[in-house]
Amino acid sequence: MDVVKRKSQSKLIKSKYQVAAILAALVITLALWSWKKAASVSVNRSDILVERVEQGDLEVITEGFGVLNSNRQQLLTTLTRATVKEIVLKPGANVTADSVIVRLDNPELTQEVENAKQELAQMRANLRQLKLNNQREILNETASLAEMTARYESAVLNREAEEKLIEKGIVSQLAYKESVLEEEQLAKRIDILKQRIAQLKLVHNESVNIQLEQLKQQQGQLGISQARLDSLEVKAGFSGVLQRLSVELGQSLEPGQEVALIGSVKDLIALIRVPQNQVQQVSVGQNAIINTRRDKISGTVTRIDPIVQDNTVEVEIALPENLPDSARPQLNVNASIIADTLQKVYYIKRPANVKPHSEITLYRVAPDSSAAHLHTLKLGQQAGRYIEIVSGAEPNDVFIISDLSNLKITASELIIKS
Repeated sequence: MDVVKRKSQSKLIKSKYQVAAILAALVITLALWSWKKAASVSVNRSDILVERVEQGDLEVITEGFGVLNSNRQQLLTTLTRATVKEIVLKPGANVTADSVIVRLDNPELTQEVENAKQELAQMRANLRQLKLNNQREILNETASLAEMTARYESAVLNREAEEKLIEKGIVSQLAYKESVLEEEQLAKRIDILKQRIAQLKLVHNESVNIQLEQLKQQQGQLGISQARLDSLEVKAGFSGVLQRLSVELGQSLEPGQEVALIGSVKDLIALIRVPQNQVQQVSVGQNAIINTRRDKISGTVTRIDPIVQDNTVEVEIALPENLPDSARPQLNVNASIIADTLQKVYYIKRPANVKPHSEITLYRVAPDSSAAHLHTLKLGQQAGRYIEIVSGAEPNDVFIISDLSNLKITASELIIKS
């Protein structure tokens, strides 16, 4: 008969529980070690950027870039078809109002001016001839009037004499009535002749006026042709600099084609490109500083372009009249637009990849600089390289501003190695 050994089986079960407990403790220990290792990462001090929180007045500055441009520009174009005959000046040359930049050639236009001059001279001669003919007609009519007046006066004397003789019966009644009739007829003819002379003068004046109008039109036509001929010498029009020359020697040009661009030298403006996410801080009338890399020039915002191009908006800044020698058209410049001044605020140099009016987490460095822990900050307005801290920090707090977004997910603590 078999005997069951219950004591040996109990020892075996007890040993299994002990092994399981040991394994569980080992797993927990490894988990705690792994969590502590994951929550703490080491970095070298030379590999990170740290900045201290400051307190004071902060100017909200919007940074931008652009060029200086002539405030006054004039585009020179051709008035007629022509060929480039001579290039007198090249881009960069200083010019005055009468400076000749390019000489063009058009033989047809030269002939057109000569024809217009000859036609004008012929019309002037015709006008002189017309005046002479009018004067001759007036003289003839005046002579006829004088002759008619003399006949009338003779008829009056004859009638007066017959009037005395008819009473004595020397002159017949018929002869006397004929004398009276002749006197009346001559008087009427004199009145008609005077009216004719008056009307003739009006007709002559009108014919002269018509000729003068035609002469004036021809003078205008000649002026237009002469202006087109004179425009073959392309002049600057005002003092400045030749910024662009768009033609070559021997090139054929069509009417309205660009020849050159003239711009002012000292009357300049700054055209600045501002990021579209910062342009809402800019308004007309704000002060700005233009940096030419040799000088700094004060200016005022005068215009904000409503169109966004390449994620930037163009802002126009007016500059003072007296500019330094370093300011030249088409010079690349940087600009700082002063949007506002924040008084007695906390601020820090702007960390990488942060936006204004947002909440971020940064590593705050411990006082002994041996470690850093994640800390939440609420940000306000951006001011150039700096950004306002609304809450979450005190003056002299030190934060790491390097881009450590890949560590923030896994490591809440950084160990800083010297």
